[in-house]
Amino acid sequence: MNFVEELKWRGMLHDVMPGTEEQLKKELTTAYLGIDPTADSLHIGHLVGVMVLKHFQLAGHKPVALIGGATGMIGDPSGKSEERNLLDEPTLRHNQMCIKKQLANFLDFETDEPNAAELVNNYDWMKDISFLGFIRDIGKHITVNYMMAKDSVKKRLGADSKEGMSFTEFTYQLVQGYDFLWLYNNINCKLQMGGSDQWGNITTGTELIRRKAGGEAFGLTVPLITKADGTKFGKTEQGNIWLDPERTTPYQFYQFWLNASDEDAEKYIKIFTALPKDEIEALVEEHKQAPHARVLQKKLAEEVTIMVHSKEDYEMAVEASQILFGKGTAEQLRKLDEKTFLSVFEGVPQFNIEKSELEKGINVVDLLAEKTSVFPSKGELRRTIKGNGLSINKEKASDEALIVDTGFLIGGKYILAQKGKKNYSLIIAV
Repeated sequence: MNFVEELKWRGMLHDVMPGTEEQLKKELTTAYLGIDPTADSLHIGHLVGVMVLKHFQLAGHKPVALIGGATGMIGDPSGKSEERNLLDEPTLRHNQMCIKKQLANFLDFETDEPNAAELVNNYDWMKDISFLGFIRDIGKHITVNYMMAKDSVKKRLGADSKEGMSFTEFTYQLVQGYDFLWLYNNINCKLQMGGSDQWGNITTGTELIRRKAGGEAFGLTVPLITKADGTKFGKTEQGNIWLDPERTTPYQFYQFWLNASDEDAEKYIKIFTALPKDEIEALVEEHKQAPHARVLQKKLAEEVTIMVHSKEDYEMAVEASQILFGKGTAEQLRKLDEKTFLSVFEGVPQFNIEKSELEKGINVVDLLAEKTSVFPSKGELRRTIKGNGLSINKEKASDEALIVDTGFLIGGKYILAQKGKKNYSLIIAV
């Protein structure tokens, strides 16, 4: 597989340094990509870079994920990012361990082949460097003129910038450049990959390798992903979509991909899955014939959910979706774990009832129109029952003499009342 060609057709190539393709054709090459360790989970904003590493390994080369522990200890020097707080070493190590576990779903760290994936942390080689040592050994090789010419620096120092730029921010490209030099010297790493906003830092690294080690290194960047409507990819009203199921349930994760627009789904299926070109082209064609069937979104959601979570989590997410949109059964409802159940019915009206009352048994009319306000009046509830419009736990309730007791509780705690097709209420036994 030609790695650069693969990225091109997938829409994952922004810029590539001359000679990169020739280097990859010549020999098994080691490449690295940096990951910010400020949380103990990756989110889908990291997935583009992770997929680039995955394709790199599939092409027969060696991927290295670099955890930016040293930069995590600096935090965000501009003070603007709440997400890049200062971290202590135990937190960094914990985050690193959790991130490696997630990366193992994409990369093969265990293979005996020479292209086994590797995880490194730049804190390990930066922590013992003194300031004087750094400016003597590294700083003297890159001129201020060279650093000032970078677009990222020009923007911060331009007439429009009110805040200017801290020394820490200015020297960041030297720190990142030193990472590349260290990896070049120690593990023969010849390629750095990253988002298009990293081009300036990457080229500083290749320049440092040229000037200090007399070697040749390369850079490649991927575009920053946006949604068709121009908004930022991966952000929702609730915040980040995390890979950790404790932060974002597999159901919510699945729903994110399922709800992609047609235009986005066609782009995302190339970027976030490893499906081959002919299969993706066939899916795109099938989707165009019947957009309402949403085959692209369904396949995208399936592939990414299984890759990040598991086949079981994917199947539960599909069942949960069916329940919400009217096709699910009482049996499927009872099979859901509590987290999935609550994320499916997030935002529906909730009512509490004493569990002791259910132990005695309550008439359905009293339960829904008196003990709770699921229905505003007993008259409306009786009319709904007569019209066959009431379901309890996904089963039709057609008898107003029905007695509801603890046997109705899902997970010993919940009762789901449904008016018509889509009006849900959750009764919680406390």
